[in-house]
This record gives sequence, structure tokens and C-alpha cells, in this order.
Amino acid sequence: MPTKEFQTFLQKYPAYKKTESIDALRKKDYARLDDAEHVYLDYTGGGIYAESQIQKHHQLLKEGVFGNPHSSNPTSLAATHLVEGAREYILKFFNADPDEYLAIFTSNASGALKLVGESYPFPNGRYLLTFDNHNSVNGIREFAHARGADVTYIPVMLPDMRVDASQLNLELARPSKSGNNLFAFPAQSNFSSVKHPLEWIEKAHAHGWDVLLDAAAYVPTNKLDLSKVKPDFVPISFYKIFGYPTGLGALLARKSALAKLHRPWFAGGTITVASVQGDKYYLAEGATAFEDGTLDYLNIPALEIGLKHIESIGYDVIGERVKALTGWLLENLTSMKHSNGEPLVRVFGPTSTEGRGGAVTVNFYDKNDKAFDHRFIENEANKVNISLRTGCFCNPGAGEVALGISRVELDVCFTRPEHEDRLSIDDFRLCIDGKSSGAVRISVGMVTNFNDVQAFLSFAKGLLS
Repeated sequence: MPTKEFQTFLQKYPAYKKTESIDALRKKDYARLDDAEHVYLDYTGGGIYAESQIQKHHQLLKEGVFGNPHSSNPTSLAATHLVEGAREYILKFFNADPDEYLAIFTSNASGALKLVGESYPFPNGRYLLTFDNHNSVNGIREFAHARGADVTYIPVMLPDMRVDASQLNLELARPSKSGNNLFAFPAQSNFSSVKHPLEWIEKAHAHGWDVLLDAAAYVPTNKLDLSKVKPDFVPISFYKIFGYPTGLGALLARKSALAKLHRPWFAGGTITVASVQGDKYYLAEGATAFEDGTLDYLNIPALEIGLKHIESIGYDVIGERVKALTGWLLENLTSMKHSNGEPLVRVFGPTSTEGRGGAVTVNFYDKNDKAFDHRFIENEANKVNISLRTGCFCNPGAGEVALGISRVELDVCFTRPEHEDRLSIDDFRLCIDGKSSGAVRISVGMVTNFNDVQAFLSFAKGLLS
């Protein structure tokens, strides 16, 4: 019998009923969640794999004999066939024209980003990026600094944590005339879940910028159609989409942009010829030049299985479910008040479902408006088997803005003599004078259901006084 709360939810979000196929799928393919009474709310951290994915992959390995692809013997060719089939399927999944894009296998999105950073022709150029970026995108600035490029950050503005559009337009309009220009932003923030406009891609192209679109947090619940938007570099991690296997990602790259990259080294598998006595090497063409060593050829076939699993569900269904549950979560969390009327939470990012994804990032406050330590919240959630995530989520720019940590405080902290070579997280907390150093992220995903969200709301109510 549906609860009163569920009936109210359906009245507000009637489209949720169109996603009932996921409830049936959860009982069949994700039964372990309910069997073990797990409330999993960390989908931005990682997806949950289906039992059928594991079964299909294991069956493939059980029936086949596969060898290292760097050969032309029968087992090597069998592995090569599966690897190249998966590569083709990835391009098809993202609707990327194989004449325009390549799929390069990496260990994860961070590995894909490092490929771009170490190889991009930065001298005399510019690296433009938003405050709201994952550390693996921030890290590219070190390659840019080392090669004399100008590095510029575009701030995000409270309360919704969206980018200052006027400043972005100003910076895009003044690319370096004597070097190359790279603009990086996330399609969806892993901190606030803000969806940044994909229209920026063509706007940047019009001013002569190459565009790096971090899609790691976006593609688990949104279709990225590379026939409609054409970023030059797209890093992704597959485990964030469908949970299994971990340790595999890809860099989707436009061939025209890839031709600009110059790798600083070579490795096994990346060359056609290398000589010790001749002190010379020749890089292979295309994706092979960027895939160091032996590929994870036994796990790569599982990627096609995972992508087909997502296609069988459909992004429309996934997106509708995530939107409805996120709306209900936001509505109920923001309405919770202590006995004296003080709000329980402050949301970092949009408080409506417009232009945002399924991660809700907050801090909790007591009736005296004092923040609960985010680590305390996580520990309390652990006691009732709720998996969520706390910290700054490897996104310091968004975190600093959300938590009110100023440039002055950071400069004072980083210039102290004792912090020249080492700075622990405890040292950092002292630097910011008692301000919160992190937040709580509750992220719904593909197989989240109403009961999961209600379990978290019940937990949150227990913090009221």
C-alpha cells in the first residue's frame, strides 16, 4: 500500500511513474541493495553495477581465450577484435562521428586529463578555466605555468554557484594571438551539480579556443550527443556511469585537436619504431600513440556491456527519475526547521531542479546556527547504513566559494614558513579560523528509489532540535 508521502510525491512528480521499469530492474539486477539494507546516495562518486553486467562479462571470459593485443596470433587477434569493437561502440554511444573523433582508452577521467595537460602546446598561450572544476582539471594549470602560459580562473557566484557570464565572455573574447588557447569547464559540477551551458563550446570555438569538457559527472544521467556539441577533448570515467569495471576511462578527442598535442615521452605500444643506438623514435598514429603499454584488454569488453545496459534503460527514463527524486529531496530538506525556526540546512547550488543534476550539497546547522562538522554527519549516516560523501569532493574552487573561504585567508595560510613544504588538512582547518572545510553531498542516481530518499530525510529529521 503506497504511503501518504509517496502519494504526495507522485502528485507533485507524476512523470516518476514512467520510470517504474527501473524499480523492476532494481529487484532483478540490484537486489543486493535492499537485501543488505543499503541506502546508497553517492552516485556522483561511483555508479552501482548490475549483476547482469558481471554475468555477461564473466561468460565472455569463461568461453574465450584472449592474449596481449600487440601481436597477430589467434588469441591476440581475438582480444584486438573485442578492444576495437568496444572503441567503436563508445563513439556510437556518444553519437561521435568516427571520421571526426577518436576514443583513447585511459585509466580514468584523470588519466585522460593528464594526457591533454602534458601534451598541449601551451607556450605563449592561455589556459582558461572556471572556479568550479575537479582537481584533475585544475592540475593542468601546472603544465601551463611550466610552459609560460597565462592561467585565468572565472569565478562562480552565490547562491546558485553559476559562472559569472560577463567575465567569461570578456575572457573568451581575448585569446592569445601568439599561442594556443584551452578553455576547460565541467558539463556538470561534481560539487553543486550545476549544469553549465554546453553553448559555451561553440562560443569559445568562435574566438579560437580549444575546449575541454569534463563530462565525468554529467554522463551518468545525461546523454552527451557529440553530433550536436563538439568539444575538442572529453574525459570520462566509465565506473561513474555503470559501476563496473573500475580503472577504465576514455579521452574522446577531435582528430583536428589531437593533432596539436605533442607527447613528452614514448612508451611500449605508442610507437612504430624506437631505436637505442639511433636515439630516435616514431610515434604511432591516432589513439595508439596515447595508450601507454598494454591495454586492460580483458576488462575493456565489459565497457560495451555496460553501455548497452544504459541504453536498455534509456537516458530519458534515468533523467526523469533523478529529476523527480532530486526535487523531492531539495523541497523537503529546505523546509526542515528547528523548533526556533532556524533552518536545518544550507544548500550550495540551485534549490530547484532547473539546470542542475542529482547531487545535493549542503551543510547542516544546529538551532544556534552553528554548523555540524561534515565528518560528524557522515559518521552518523554510517550508523544507519547510508552511504553519502563529505569533504570538498576534489573541487576546491567551488568549495572555497561555497564555504566563504577568502583569498586573503588562503594567502596567509600558504605563505606561513611552516607550510612551505607540507600542509595537512588539520593545519588547513586552523588556517581558516574554524570555518567549515567541507560539505555533505547526497547524490541520487539511476537506481535510487523513493524509499532511499525517504530514509535520508528521516535521518535528517533526527538532527532537528
